[in-house]
Amino acid sequence: MATDIKDTVHAVEAAAVLRLLPARPRLLALGEPTHGEETLLDLRNELFRQLVEQEGYRTIAIESDCMAGLFVDDYVTSGTGTLDEVMDHGFSHGWGTSAANRELVRWMHAHNDGRPASEQLRFAGFDGPLEITAAASPRQALIALHGYLAAQVDTELLPCTAEALDGLLGADDRWTDPAAMTEPTRSVGQSADASRLRLIADDLVTLLDTQTPHLVTATSRDDLDRARLYGRTATGLLRYHHWMADTSPARMTRLCALRDGMMAHNLLAVAARGPVFVHAHNSHLQREKSTMQMWQGPVEWWSAGALVSARLGQDYAFVATALGTIRHQGVGTPPPDTVEGILYGLPEDRCVIDAPRLATALGGTLPARRASPWFGYAPLDPAHLAAGDGLVFVKDVPPSR
Repeated sequence: MATDIKDTVHAVEAAAVLRLLPARPRLLALGEPTHGEETLLDLRNELFRQLVEQEGYRTIAIESDCMAGLFVDDYVTSGTGTLDEVMDHGFSHGWGTSAANRELVRWMHAHNDGRPASEQLRFAGFDGPLEITAAASPRQALIALHGYLAAQVDTELLPCTAEALDGLLGADDRWTDPAAMTEPTRSVGQSADASRLRLIADDLVTLLDTQTPHLVTATSRDDLDRARLYGRTATGLLRYHHWMADTSPARMTRLCALRDGMMAHNLLAVAARGPVFVHAHNSHLQREKSTMQMWQGPVEWWSAGALVSARLGQDYAFVATALGTIRHQGVGTPPPDTVEGILYGLPEDRCVIDAPRLATALGGTLPARRASPWFGYAPLDPAHLAAGDGLVFVKDVPPSR
C-alpha cells in the first residue's frame, strides 16, 4: 500500500493541482482545516501567484465579509485608501491582522500597477457580514442598493423613500445584539419593521432585475455587479435575522445553511466574470454535508462547496488541506491509523495528493478519523476523501510569525 500511496504524491504547485482535474475549473477551491495559521496562508498566496502567472486566473475569493472586501478590491485595482486602512476595514473575523493577508494585498496592488482593467487582479470576500455569534445590520447593503437605484430609475418605481428605509432600520445595535444567537427572543428579525424590510428588499432586488436592460448601459459593469451584491447581502441578512428569532429545533441548521447559501451565491456571482481561486475552511468548500457540534447538539447542512458543485459540475474543483502537527495548538503527531498519520510517514514536508487515488489505495476499510484537541481544528473526515479532487498535506505547521 505504501508504494501505491507514493504514486499519488506530487509537489505543491498549481500545475500539479490542475493536472489532477479533467479540465481547468472556473472555481478552484483550496480548503484549510483550521484558521489563523500563517503557513497555510503563505501556501495559499504562492499557489495564487502561480495560478495568475501560469494559468490566467485573475480573482481570489476568501472567507471574509463580502461587503468589507470591496475596500480591498478598490485598493488593489485603483489604489483607493492606504494599505493600513484596507487591512483595518477590508477584512472580517480578525483576518486583517494576518501578515500573509497583508502580503497578498500588497502583491496584488503592485501587480496591478500600470495594467489595464482587463488584466488586473480582483479580490472578493464571499462570506456574509456574519460572525459566529452575531449578524450585521442590513443597513449598509440596503442603503447602498436603494441609493444606486434612486440615481438610475424613476423615483415612483422605488418601494419607499430613503427616509422611510432609515426609519425602519433603526439603530444598528438592535440588529447586532450577540445575545440573540443563544436567546432567540432577543432578535429583532421577526419584528414588524424587519418583516416590512424583507418586502422592501425583495422589491428593490426585483426592480434591479427588471431594470437591467437600462442599467447595463447607464452604469458600469462593476457598479451593477456591486448593486447585485448589495441585493444578495440585504436579502440574505434579513432572512438570517428572521431565523435568528426562531425557537424551533431546526433553528441552527437553518442558520448554518443560510450562511453557506449566501457564500454559494457570492461565489457563483464572482465566477461569472472568470476563473476564481477560492480559499476557506474545508467545511465550507467540501462536496459532502458539513457537521458541527453546537450547544444544543449536532448540526448538519449542505456546504457552499456542495451547493456550487451541484450548479457547476466539473467547473468546480475542491482540494482539501490536511495537517500533521500544530504543536503550538496542542496537535501532536497524528495516530498511524488516521489519514494524517499515514501521510505523516511520507518523506515530503508538504505535498499534493490525488485524493480519489489515495482513497482507492487505502482499500475498503476507512482509516480512523483523527481526534481534535480543540474546537478550532477539524481533522479530515476519511469518508469524504474520495469526494475531493485533491488533497494538500502539510506535515508540520510552526507558530505564526
